[in-house]
Amino acid sequence: MRNGRICAAIATILASATSAALSGQSLGGSWLSEGYGLYFDVSGSTLKAFEVTAVSCLPSFTAERSSEAAAAGEIPFNVVGQAATYVFRAGGASDRRLVHRNGAASDIAIRRVASAPAQCTRPIGDTPVNNFDVFAQTWAEQYGFFDLRKADWRAITARHRSRVNDRTTPRELFQVLTDMIEPFEDAHTRVQAEAIGATWRGVRKNANWLDPADRPGAFEIMEEKYVHGTLRSWCNGQVQYGRLDSGAGYVRIKSFSNFGPQPGFESGSNALEAALDEIFADAASWPGLVIDVRINGGGSDTWGLMIASRLTTSPYLAYAKQARADPDDATRWTAPQPSEVRPSSRPSFHGPVVELTAIHSVSAAETFTQALLKRMPKVTRIGDNTQGVFSDVLTRRLPNGWTFGLPNERFVTDGKTYDGSGIPPDVAVPVFSRADMRARRDGALEKALELLGAHRVSGDALSIADRRH
Repeated sequence: MRNGRICAAIATILASATSAALSGQSLGGSWLSEGYGLYFDVSGSTLKAFEVTAVSCLPSFTAERSSEAAAAGEIPFNVVGQAATYVFRAGGASDRRLVHRNGAASDIAIRRVASAPAQCTRPIGDTPVNNFDVFAQTWAEQYGFFDLRKADWRAITARHRSRVNDRTTPRELFQVLTDMIEPFEDAHTRVQAEAIGATWRGVRKNANWLDPADRPGAFEIMEEKYVHGTLRSWCNGQVQYGRLDSGAGYVRIKSFSNFGPQPGFESGSNALEAALDEIFADAASWPGLVIDVRINGGGSDTWGLMIASRLTTSPYLAYAKQARADPDDATRWTAPQPSEVRPSSRPSFHGPVVELTAIHSVSAAETFTQALLKRMPKVTRIGDNTQGVFSDVLTRRLPNGWTFGLPNERFVTDGKTYDGSGIPPDVAVPVFSRADMRARRDGALEKALELLGAHRVSGDALSIADRRH
């Protein structure tokens, strides 16, 4: 018992030493990120972040060191005015740290520098030309998919810069900026100008695209025709569960955001785990499970990993995440950071799973789908390709206060990415086609029930993965 107390005391001392090594003056000073274009200034308990390009340095956010207990070797900073926390961790060297935003699937590596970048010592004025230049330079340094879009950004910048001068109005400038990026059809791109009441978002559509006003009708068709009873809801209505008439379990995930009773990742995580405990308590009676992310706008990748953990008996690699690393070379990426799916000890299901996907499966709905690619028995995907955007959205500001977003990361599984085209289904079925909507039927769900029924007859856990149309 005495030896146990000694070991515990030594562990406490080591943990305190690790935390101390990261705290106080050792963390104070100037730091630049690897990729992401961020500069951090740490002074005492205050962290100030700046968005940096070759031509600009603009304030991003301010955070204060948290007074709450933290894990050994971690220093959390709470962002002022937001439900966001950035955690500093050891980075393998005295001049290197890892910064983790709660809810993200990876860290941002930062390195100590002697002083702030030169851009941060000279303010940049709010003029139409300066706003254009910051926008264009940020894209040049951070966007990772010019080759995928077959886009010559230098030529695009030169062509549209000729449209901007000191007399350019805000609405004219807004049009110029959106004209530059609209052809990419990238759903992780956006421009927001609150001062003039203007918002623009990129998107890729197909023949069966549903406008937001029509999406509740698609849910209603499914519920009135195929669900036994009614769906139960958790996580502010974003996670729903019921039984299909066949007896199979049905889980609909409408987003991976806004799960908790309070804002923030921790509240949402607790709400999700509690919901999954209730849902998977029924799992022993399921002949199979249908997971529906056909209309899902995304959110936290980590919550997708939490759901995937309820479906496996052994760990496997979900994906490795990388960020664009070189502002001058869009083909260079940071070292991959792997994310694993680890089996959960809480209520789970390890039988046959069918996932329904569509072009409205966006962002975290897609990384969740990617996290199921290597699950065994194989998850069979039915429907349409997902939207084709996986990166977190890198949010940036202009001198005039407008904000814009773009993707600077990629998610890789077995050397493959799915940006642009999206993850394809194993069984292609039109999702929410006009004919199905008129007939008030759900063709993709009917195919899922057919394949699960075939599995139940054959008893072969892999049979539903081997059937093709």
